[in-house]
Amino acid sequence: MSIWVLEALRGVLRLFVQPLFYYGIVLALVAGWRRVKRERKYFHIRVYSPYHESKFFWRSGLAAGLILSLATIAAGVALPRDAVSLIALVTIAFGLTLQMRLLSPAYTVGTTLLIVSFLANDKEIFPALKRFFPELGETNVAALAILLALLLFVEAWLILRNGAIETSPQLAKSKRGFVVGEHWSQRLWFVPVLLPVVGELPPPFSWWPLFPCDGDSYSLMLVPFFIGFSQRVQGTLPKTSIRFAGQKMMLLAWMVSLFAIGGYWYVPLSIVAAALALIGREWLAFSLHRQDRLKPPHFSKREHGLVILGILPHSKAEKMGLQIGEVITKVNGVPVKTETEFYEALQRNRAFCKLEVVDENEEVRFVQGALYEDEHHELGLLFVKEREKWALEAV
Repeated sequence: MSIWVLEALRGVLRLFVQPLFYYGIVLALVAGWRRVKRERKYFHIRVYSPYHESKFFWRSGLAAGLILSLATIAAGVALPRDAVSLIALVTIAFGLTLQMRLLSPAYTVGTTLLIVSFLANDKEIFPALKRFFPELGETNVAALAILLALLLFVEAWLILRNGAIETSPQLAKSKRGFVVGEHWSQRLWFVPVLLPVVGELPPPFSWWPLFPCDGDSYSLMLVPFFIGFSQRVQGTLPKTSIRFAGQKMMLLAWMVSLFAIGGYWYVPLSIVAAALALIGREWLAFSLHRQDRLKPPHFSKREHGLVILGILPHSKAEKMGLQIGEVITKVNGVPVKTETEFYEALQRNRAFCKLEVVDENEEVRFVQGALYEDEHHELGLLFVKEREKWALEAV
């Protein structure tokens, strides 16, 4: 037992020498840098720290990895080392696009499964694959499909758990050409999973964390999986839209799991599971975007009131309990509908402000708080502003 504990500790420590592990950290940092660049371009201030995405990189993924490790071992999911290496290469390739949604297991593991199914045993189509991955043809596609389904459940759970937390306010153009607000959720979660791997691990794979098992044919490999998510929301509150996306993702995971389980008895069903994951995940992204754009923009200029697009963390507005999506109709008793009118009304009382706010349930509430002399322009509220065309170009 003490040998197992020692090897487990060594394996966890060796995780920190994996190139793929640091590749994920770099992706999270780059995502944060690109988001900050957009926020500064639109609002001349960053909303969240450049390390905001890195915070979510660690959040919840470790617990999910532990549960997934137990599930894969219990389900008997064993893969050859070449299959694990191919998943890593596909992950790196999709990560180069900087599109976090392409790091969904539907794309990374699903693509790997299709490559194994159609190319691994065909030297004429892809001879290099057999040269660099000689054991890829020995992959149990049914086990790989089960792993795919389990990872999709983890993705759905992560989206529901923190996909809608602290989304980034952005500006965009509506179909009519008006400037509107939107919220952007961009996540990259790190999920380390212990996988039973067939065979020994000779160089150059010796840097992978490895735990010896009782038998000679299997070893436990600590594999870093990355799960990405990205969604832009204009037509409703981000928490509503992203919660709906998580629910649909859970439904897709159940559908894929049914075919994956059937693949144990009829192998082609495993291929169907991978195809369903790829097509279903892409259709989900498309349909959510389309449904959102068919709705009137939620974060747009109103005839009566000023909609809150964003709230800076730790600001006066956050302490006053204001919420994203609420509409400020009056400031110190004065009706407002533009940002200029908002700050002019604040100047009427330099020591105190009283806001009349309409919440998401269309109920009116009053928010008030004391102000210092220099706080009138530092409440921490972001509104939709008219911008020049250049401000809405992609960064």
